[in-house]
Amino acid sequence: MHHGSLPPRLITALALSVLCLVHAAFAAEPATPGLVATQPASGPFVKTERGYMVPYKAKIPPTDVEFQMIPVPGGTFKLGSPPGEAGRGEDEGPQVEIVIQPFWIGSHEIRWEEYKQYMAMHDTFKTITDKKLLPITPANLLDVVTAPSNLYDPTFTFQFGEEPQRPAITMSQFAAKQYTKWLSGLSGQFYRLPIEVEWEYACRAGTTTAYSFGDDARQLGDYAWFTENSNESTQLVGKKKPNPWGLYDMHGNVAEWVIDGYEAGAYAADAKKANGKPLSEADAISWPTKLYPRVVRGGNWDDEPKKLRSAARKGSHDDDWRTDDPNFPQSPWWFTRDYALGVGFRLVRPLEVPPRADREKFWRADIEQIQTDADNRIDNEGRGKRSLAGPELLEVLKELKK
Repeated sequence: MHHGSLPPRLITALALSVLCLVHAAFAAEPATPGLVATQPASGPFVKTERGYMVPYKAKIPPTDVEFQMIPVPGGTFKLGSPPGEAGRGEDEGPQVEIVIQPFWIGSHEIRWEEYKQYMAMHDTFKTITDKKLLPITPANLLDVVTAPSNLYDPTFTFQFGEEPQRPAITMSQFAAKQYTKWLSGLSGQFYRLPIEVEWEYACRAGTTTAYSFGDDARQLGDYAWFTENSNESTQLVGKKKPNPWGLYDMHGNVAEWVIDGYEAGAYAADAKKANGKPLSEADAISWPTKLYPRVVRGGNWDDEPKKLRSAARKGSHDDDWRTDDPNFPQSPWWFTRDYALGVGFRLVRPLEVPPRADREKFWRADIEQIQTDADNRIDNEGRGKRSLAGPELLEVLKELKK
């Protein structure tokens, strides 16, 4: 039967059906950024059973602000430093063999250009709440994300400048985790903070030396901003040489949050668990059990060379880092002093996405005190806001942007 003999309405219905089937076919295969089916002719890539991981750029929906992710191959490496390494800390051993799964990591730390999109959610979430656009119910509590309070005194946070390409600083680990949940909800991809062992593996980039470029600290100025060349300030990202895997500012500029709580004897505990065999990255996580210390890595603009080594570790100190915060309770999203003026973070996106419950562990407030402080600041003081993070938030943001 020729189409000409069909009733016009039936032809229209068939056409619409075909269009729906095509749309459904594409919808059934969501795009996976950074994963391609064929080996690239040039540039870095990581071969996996699912295809080839490649660098990619993505925008923070629904904005035009871009960030770049770099593929990191899976493998095995020795975590920590050998006993003879110059400047070695006692918390860097004993060395433990760790198995790492493939992941993407930010080519540099999160910049103000990116973090300010999240900061703006405070006022946006207020609008959403006032207009009752995204009601929070018991059924969607897992999708709730908090936005940081507006800065009561921006001179603390922006004392080194707030240029778009300057690394964002002074956020708490909780705020950094909530940023990754917010971005994950908007993008449909799973972003999180690095696990400490992932961070060191990416920093080393296949090397076993004190720094990713070798053992000679006299070369550090080519790769890092630190106490000798930083002019007592953070610097724009990506201005120094990258490490062998194309990652910038892994040494210096700003120290970077990882997911782990700090324990001086963590590696000894890992060695005991490993019992002479390689330990998985998941089994090597030191999930925080107290407010501080938590681990920051890489050293910052005010650190001496030995603190920028690939294995160097540092613990946070909330009381010291918040001494200028006059609020009570003090902000769960912001620090104001000293070392926190050189603390930021970068993103990780694992190739294999874990179940939702495991993803939530990387995002949520991991101790009751943090959640209680956040709730008190939001509910009783009007500082900080909360809303949902997911496709529904993206649609609302698009509407508000019109």
